[in-house]
Amino acid sequence: MTKHMTGTRKEWLAARLELLEAEKELTRRSDELTRRRQELPWVRIDKEYRFDTDDGSASLTDLFGGRSQLLVYHFMFGPDYTAGCPSCSSIADGFDGSAVHLANHDVTLSAVSRAPLMKLAGVTSGGWGGASPGRPRSAGTSTSTSTSRSPRSNSARGAVEYTTDASRRGAVDGIGDSLTKRGEGPVAEHAAMTGTDVATYTRERPGMSAFVLEDGVVYHAYSTYARGLDGLWGMYQWLDRAPKGRNETGTWWRRHDEYGER
Repeated sequence: MTKHMTGTRKEWLAARLELLEAEKELTRRSDELTRRRQELPWVRIDKEYRFDTDDGSASLTDLFGGRSQLLVYHFMFGPDYTAGCPSCSSIADGFDGSAVHLANHDVTLSAVSRAPLMKLAGVTSGGWGGASPGRPRSAGTSTSTSTSRSPRSNSARGAVEYTTDASRRGAVDGIGDSLTKRGEGPVAEHAAMTGTDVATYTRERPGMSAFVLEDGVVYHAYSTYARGLDGLWGMYQWLDRAPKGRNETGTWWRRHDEYGER
């Protein structure tokens, strides 16, 4: 017999209506945060960046693909990885499905990786080592930006920075630092899944950044990291509405082509 609270349909409806008020308040709060996010000051990017693509060299402006907005996901695939981060791969599963809609709403969706283009070009397991049907994209060996305009592959020389205040990144860095010493836990599991150790794995960071192009000038508009990416992780949006929620005791997910039969 279930240990979860049970009740009548009338009791469920009363509880559901109470929860609905809280959900509506969360929606209103989320709308307010979205407005504040879009009111952040834009920071002009004056440095010139060049990108290696399948079609040759391209500028950061070129990566907008004729649109005025560019969303960039910082994908954890370091130069020493043998496969993409499984968490980033899971998030990236939704890239291609969203990209076509965004492209028709003046937004280009892009991806970031520090692994070299030639290395990623050899990955055949569903894009980012199991992430996307499109070919892998690369940003070269420094922290930089590449587009995910499938099926093109891009590699950047130079850096579009992983922009954040280092003093506020403790939640991410602290996990990496502690597990580097202990060599255990979910970060160690993920490191093994990328063919690296914890120290090598945690040289990379997940995140996303937004850029805008106006009158030929590129501006940085927004960035977020770690748990700030939860809203982009479609799998968790479904799990949070499932009866047992996330129901996690450790790392359970895999790249989408690495699960057994279900």
